[in-house]
Amino acid sequence: MKKLATLCAALGVSLLVTTIAEARTLKLQSDSKAGSWAHRFMTDDWQGRFNTMTGGELKIEVLPSQAIVPQGETIDAVANGILDGDLNWVSNFSDRDPAFALIGDLIGGYDRPDQVQTFCTHGGGKEILQKLYDKYTDGKLHVVGCGAYTREAFVAAKPIRSVAELKGVRVRLPEGLATAVFERAGSVSVSMPFSEVYSALEKGEVDAADASVYVANNAAGLHKVATYPIYPGIHTMAVLQFVVNKALWDKLSPAHQIALETWYLAASTSMRRGAELEDGALVAEHLAGDEVTVVTWSQQERDRFRAVAMPVWREYGAKSVLARQALDAHLTYMKTIGLITDNADNAESQ
Repeated sequence: MKKLATLCAALGVSLLVTTIAEARTLKLQSDSKAGSWAHRFMTDDWQGRFNTMTGGELKIEVLPSQAIVPQGETIDAVANGILDGDLNWVSNFSDRDPAFALIGDLIGGYDRPDQVQTFCTHGGGKEILQKLYDKYTDGKLHVVGCGAYTREAFVAAKPIRSVAELKGVRVRLPEGLATAVFERAGSVSVSMPFSEVYSALEKGEVDAADASVYVANNAAGLHKVATYPIYPGIHTMAVLQFVVNKALWDKLSPAHQIALETWYLAASTSMRRGAELEDGALVAEHLAGDEVTVVTWSQQERDRFRAVAMPVWREYGAKSVLARQALDAHLTYMKTIGLITDNADNAESQ
């Protein structure tokens, strides 16, 4: 009996050592800066939740942006095994194919982030994104999930309450789809780094700016020089992705694969709702005061802006085979949830 107990103890130790040795921590680079609300949301809470879900057999470490490679190079780093995974903006890779722009941020397309989340998970968005990575990384990436972060706000130094009032407005915009849509609406686009937005608004060099979410804009001091923010934003609902190295994914057990998918959907949903609550609390504070005038567009004006954007989407959709597929997936889904009608779609295509 003593020998048996000794043998079992030895085996137990051996199994424990093997389990610990086989446990792996996946290095995921995120889009968030170290110390930011979004990064702390992951590292202080959801990173630990995943590690608990797997009993420590598989762990993740969410790194801040630029920790290993520049944001525009993350998918290459994941494909080559330098990173295990990427939590990043899809539109960062728009220079590789216009389909990334259409999947990454359909400017003026959606009213709520949950609509974008549903498009990603049930409307074909995730599948189109996988096709893109099959083509541009030779099948070396696996798409775990995607979805919108939250509705970004729109900072403005003068009241803009309708599509008509966008005409002639000088707007700081990122190059690409956003610029094309606002120019179609009659605005004058100005390209500049985010770091220069405050000064440009203060000096009157621009009247408005595509910046970030409401809380982030306020933290940057933008509401001091642009006291007519539009909230909820009228234009952008950028999409985040979670991709991992395909060879690594294939080696994971089905249980760990499901754990990653379930974790990401839960974490991204919780982050989105948390960000909305943060924004909502600050908006309520500003509505109760007299220093900032929060502008909210009517649904009718949002629909008009969508109508302005649709011809631009079509121009982008004509630029590649996958861009066409991405746009078709969007339009099919948007008809399903009533954002557009067959009549409106047919009118724009003629």
